[in-house]
Amino acid sequence: MAELRHSSSIGSRTASSPMKRDGAGAGDSSPLIPENDLSDDDRHSPKDRDRPPCSHFHHLFSHFTDDHRVPLHNSRISIFFTLLLLLAGLLALFTILHKLNSPYLCKKDGIVLHCPHVKESASLWENPYSSTTSWKPCAERRDGAISELPQENATNGYIFIHAEGGLNQQRIAICNAVAVAKIMNATLILPVLKQDQIWKDQTKFEDIFDVDHFIDYLKYDVRIVRDIPEWFTDKTELFSSIRRTVKNIPKYAPAQFYIDNVLPRIKEKKIMALKPFVDRLGYDNVPSEINKLRCRVNYHALKFLPDIEQMADLLASRMRNRTGSSNPYMALHLRFEKGMVGLSFCDFVGTRDEKAKMAEYRKKEWPRRYKNGSHLWQLALQKRKEGRCPLEPGEVAVILRAMGYMKETQIYVASGQVYGGQNRMAPLRNMFPNLVTKEELATKEELDGFRKHVTSLAALDFLVCLKSDVFVMTHGGNFAKLIIGARRYMGHRLKSIKPDKGLMSKSFGDPYMGWAPFVEDVIVTHQTRTGLPEETFPNYDLWENPLTPCMCKA
Repeated sequence: MAELRHSSSIGSRTASSPMKRDGAGAGDSSPLIPENDLSDDDRHSPKDRDRPPCSHFHHLFSHFTDDHRVPLHNSRISIFFTLLLLLAGLLALFTILHKLNSPYLCKKDGIVLHCPHVKESASLWENPYSSTTSWKPCAERRDGAISELPQENATNGYIFIHAEGGLNQQRIAICNAVAVAKIMNATLILPVLKQDQIWKDQTKFEDIFDVDHFIDYLKYDVRIVRDIPEWFTDKTELFSSIRRTVKNIPKYAPAQFYIDNVLPRIKEKKIMALKPFVDRLGYDNVPSEINKLRCRVNYHALKFLPDIEQMADLLASRMRNRTGSSNPYMALHLRFEKGMVGLSFCDFVGTRDEKAKMAEYRKKEWPRRYKNGSHLWQLALQKRKEGRCPLEPGEVAVILRAMGYMKETQIYVASGQVYGGQNRMAPLRNMFPNLVTKEELATKEELDGFRKHVTSLAALDFLVCLKSDVFVMTHGGNFAKLIIGARRYMGHRLKSIKPDKGLMSKSFGDPYMGWAPFVEDVIVTHQTRTGLPEETFPNYDLWENPLTPCMCKA
């Protein structure tokens, strides 16, 4: 564990502040003066050495008038070195100023995150102020923008998509649909939210999002229409006819793929459906303006309906005032539903009967992956070491307590039905009794209006988590990814804790680990995993980190 603590603390203990680095660099960057110039004063008379100090240029040019014994080419060399000295000095000054004014930015070195040293004291409820003043959101629509859209009769055609999956997967699909329409100069038909196969939810776009705002906000970017044009009579043909559907679009396809392969078919047929779609546009192989457009859709154009926004505001207000006085609150996205536990193929603490039932469930739902089950134990161990297993409620409780969050902390839980029920939740509730869900925070009558659409309930969880002082995720997924990205876009001040599940699994598995060294491990490991500004790299998920294309230096 000593080695673990040493390796996990590299990111925070070796990164020095920009001012310290600049102080060292400024001294090393001063150019050396040639020896013949340094000894040149020795050839002057004592009378010359008694003269008051003067500029180096005056000293050089005096060679032309006072000392005819010095060859002309020596004077030219001296002038050259002087100019070189001035240039180096200017470059050093520019470098120092640039580093002093460089934005707060963390850099990854393998799995270690190096962040600039900050003198501000650590806070449980917010990131350092310096991390919030370096970047600002800049994907919003500019007032007075001139429309570059062609006339309606000049559009290349119409595209139509079904946004599949849950609310957040649908949200990503909508953002990508707008971007693809822009790439091909096509008109976008308002996306249809496909019926969820698990929840049997038949929510429409207008049941969740403000359609008028969506269309109006993007009117300078993409032409969007509410329905399929009237001249196209057979609407059912869009998803039933192969001739009207573009299939086999590769995952994370480049912009050029759509121009080369999809646009010709749209020009020919005038209206085409794209299927499947949610992750069919890449991040690094599209123009920067297209990525900025996706952020404009996600953070500005897609607004939930007013009644959803108002209910979320009410829930957030109740969270902060549950004790009769204003308090910060934490939002916990607890991904430990039966489906997630089964799909992870990880091993969890439980009775023999529970393990047998989970094995049958996996065998039924994922027969190809299950095979005969003999390989699963080794797979489970490997996945836990790699940090690919969901955190159990009890593990989350221990990590939060080690970070310094006290028993009185107000916690809002966003999750489905937890696998194992109350028994599995007991350790978390015992350590943090002020833990509530939206069902406990609101009356039945208040939530009845949202129950007809499961997506509406998911939207409430999304907004309450977004508004929280601290957001904690326990596993991956589009929900947590979009929350973290939005909180970064809002200025990085709000903490978004992303536990290092790989390192934590080693600590949990060490029977000799005491509480004090465990606390040190947790604090050192997670002090840079709180949603700080972090540089992007190839294939970095735009939705989790919108920094480079969608934010600007303040």
